[in-house]
Amino acid sequence: MNLIRKLWHILKRPPVHLSLGAVTLVSFLAGIIFWGGFNTALEVTNTEQFCISCHEMENNVYQELQGTVHWSNRSGVRATCPDCHVPHDWTDKIARKMQASKEVWGKVFGTIDTREKFLEKRLELAQHEWARLSANGSLECRNCHDYNSMNWDKMSDNARRFMLPAAERNQSCIDCHKGIAHHLPEQMTFKDPALDQLEQRAQSLNAGAGEDYYTVKAITLYLDQSLTQRAGELEAATPVQVLETRGDSVKLSIPSWRKTRGFGRVLYEDFGMNITNLVLEKEVSQDASLVSVIGEAKVDEMTGLPWEQVDIALWAEKGALLPEADDVWNYARETYRTACSVCHSQPAEAHFDANTWPGMFAGMVGFTNMDAATQALVLKYLQKHSSDFVDGAH
Repeated sequence: MNLIRKLWHILKRPPVHLSLGAVTLVSFLAGIIFWGGFNTALEVTNTEQFCISCHEMENNVYQELQGTVHWSNRSGVRATCPDCHVPHDWTDKIARKMQASKEVWGKVFGTIDTREKFLEKRLELAQHEWARLSANGSLECRNCHDYNSMNWDKMSDNARRFMLPAAERNQSCIDCHKGIAHHLPEQMTFKDPALDQLEQRAQSLNAGAGEDYYTVKAITLYLDQSLTQRAGELEAATPVQVLETRGDSVKLSIPSWRKTRGFGRVLYEDFGMNITNLVLEKEVSQDASLVSVIGEAKVDEMTGLPWEQVDIALWAEKGALLPEADDVWNYARETYRTACSVCHSQPAEAHFDANTWPGMFAGMVGFTNMDAATQALVLKYLQKHSSDFVDGAH
């Protein structure tokens, strides 16, 4: 205790031989040295070589990364571990480093020091990272991928179909791209044996004018027969009627409902039910010569919103129609029951109504590896088999 008191007394005494300026200068230099050392150490831990210095990372996720577009691509831009898992902003970076310090604990105690342990714990590890990226809006992804910089005309129809609505909502990238750089957990896999067969059947079908059909997949709609002027996107399992066929193009009549508020871009299958048929381009949705209103508007008592029935005729490419929806629903049913039973028993289709299912499904689908097209199809299946369509349902 006496030694401590003497030390404290020495520290409190003002300097005898050093001036205040010298003390300030020494403190300033010491601060620079400390900050330089701290920042250097921080950057060392922010390199790919540091990340894979643990065999847990090198032998598992690092090997998977090398087989993806983020490792090798036509532009030669490679994303390393810290590019995707460490924010660039300094404050967010420090917070992430503090959070990642738990990995040292896992290393010391061998939490995933074997391949078997890693695979067993993989779902939990992935869910933690997905939750983090979802909470920050996929901040690390946005360092390279920005909605405002995307060239929509150079995207494929399938990519544009889902990316445009995502951009409008400023949606987090991780919501749809969970398996973009590493393998998904084995618990999330599901087989897809039937969809290719359905699409092959649709390709070989010669649709007749005046007949009713269902779309087997989501397709792009056009204003013209030559399929050059985009009009919107038609969802899978939507009922349509063929008006005429010319070459490789088919003209479809799509009776629907829409809310009269806003631009009316989203058209729904039935009054008061948010079961999406198609999403129109803004200019098309406002063109009265293309969108015909049928009868008078009706008010939905649940929401107070007025709805109107409309009809629209647009062109599409042949090869996506089936005469009945049963096979499409069978595929969607099997996918739902297989893919959505990872964490618990999935709710029965008729447990919720059509307007409740979108919110419930959004909370479930994050734990599956369904792509965006399959998600849309399964959701429509659930809505079309909800309590609104089943007598005596809950």
